[in-house]
Amino acid sequence: MTPDLPYYDWLYARTRAGRERGPGGARALLDQLGRPDAAFGSVRVVGTNGKGSTCAMLEAGLLAAGVRVGRFTSPHLQRYEERVRVGREELDPARTAAFIQGAKDHAPDAAFFDLTLALACQVFAEDGVEIAVMEAGVGGASDATAALTDVRAVALTNVALDHVATLGPTLADIARDKAGAARPGVPLLTTAAGETLAVVREVAGAVGAPLFTSDTHPDLFTVPHLPRLPGPHQHANAALAAATLRTLGHPEGVEAALNATFPARLERFEAEGKTVWVDGAHNPHAALALAASLPGGADVLLFGGLARKDTAATLEPLLGLAPQRVFTSPGAPAAPPEELSARYGGEAVPDVGQALALALAQTPPGGTLLVAGSLYLAGAVRGLLDRSGAGR
Repeated sequence: MTPDLPYYDWLYARTRAGRERGPGGARALLDQLGRPDAAFGSVRVVGTNGKGSTCAMLEAGLLAAGVRVGRFTSPHLQRYEERVRVGREELDPARTAAFIQGAKDHAPDAAFFDLTLALACQVFAEDGVEIAVMEAGVGGASDATAALTDVRAVALTNVALDHVATLGPTLADIARDKAGAARPGVPLLTTAAGETLAVVREVAGAVGAPLFTSDTHPDLFTVPHLPRLPGPHQHANAALAAATLRTLGHPEGVEAALNATFPARLERFEAEGKTVWVDGAHNPHAALALAASLPGGADVLLFGGLARKDTAATLEPLLGLAPQRVFTSPGAPAAPPEELSARYGGEAVPDVGQALALALAQTPPGGTLLVAGSLYLAGAVRGLLDRSGAGR
C-alpha cells in the first residue's frame, strides 16, 4: 500500500523554518509515543560529510555480526521510506501513512525531521531492533538525534564549513556543535583532524567521553583493504566504521562493512554507450573529495545545487573536471541555473529530465558525464536513468 500523496504533502510541509532547533521537539514526540527509543541501543553518526556511507558500512557490519539492525538516514533519494530500514528492508509505506495520520491528530505542529525520527524509533521498537544506526541531520548537540536515550557510541566523520548559518560562523563553532554529540562514558570515535580535532578533544574531555582516534588507537582504525565504495575519501569512512564496530564488540563485521554499497556516492551507470557518474556532493568539502576521486575528469558536468548552499565554492573544484557544463534545478529553492550558466559558461536547463538528455547528447560516445551538486539532483537523475534502462 502506498500512502495518498496528501499524507506526504502534509509531512513535507512541516519544515523547521521558524521553529526552535535542538532535541526538545523530538524528545517531546518520543515521550508522547511511550519512549520507543529506550527499547534499542543507538549509534549516532554525525559530521559534515560521509555520514551516509559510514551508516551503510555500520549497517552491513552489524548485520553480518548477527545483530538485528535499524538504519535511519537522510535525505532520501527517491522514496521517503529509504530513510527507515530494518534488516535492509525499507519501511512499508502503509506504516508511514498510519503514523502521519496519528501525527496530524496528536502532533500537528511538530517538525518534519522530528516526526521522521519519531517514526523510525517507533518502527525500531516494534520490530525488535537491537542496535539502530542513526544519522544526524544537522549538527550534534543541536540535532534532533541528541534526544535518543540509549546511545552506545558516537561516530564523528569530519568537520568542514557547511550549514554555516545554523552552526557557524567559524569552523571551530561547527566542530563544537558536532562534538556536542559526546556523552559521559560513551565512546566518541572520529577521523576529524587538525583544528577541528582539537575542539573535539576539548569537548570530549569536558563531557567525560572517551575519545578514540587513529592516533590514539591505531589498531581500532586499521582496515585490511580499501572499501568497495569508490574514492579515496571513503577510506576514512571505512576506518571509522571499522573502529566503531570493534568498539561495539563486533570485529567480525568489518569485512562486510568494507563491502557495503550506498547509492549516489560515485555511483556508476552506463547510458547510451556512455559512463555516467552520479554523486551527491553538495558542499565544498564533498566537491573536493569528488574531484580527487576523478583524476581523469569527465566530458560534461551536469550540476544543480540548492540556493542555501555555497554554490561558488562547491563548483570551484568541479569546473576543471569537465569542459562542457549543463546547469539545472534540483528543487526549490535552487541556485538559478541561468545565473550559473552566465557566470561559468554552459547551458541552463531548469527541467532535470531535459537537462540530463542534453548532457548525455553532449557527451561523446564512450565518454563520461558527471552529475553532482545535490542529493536531490542525484535522486532525480537515478530515477530517470533507471526508467531508461541504464545499466550499472
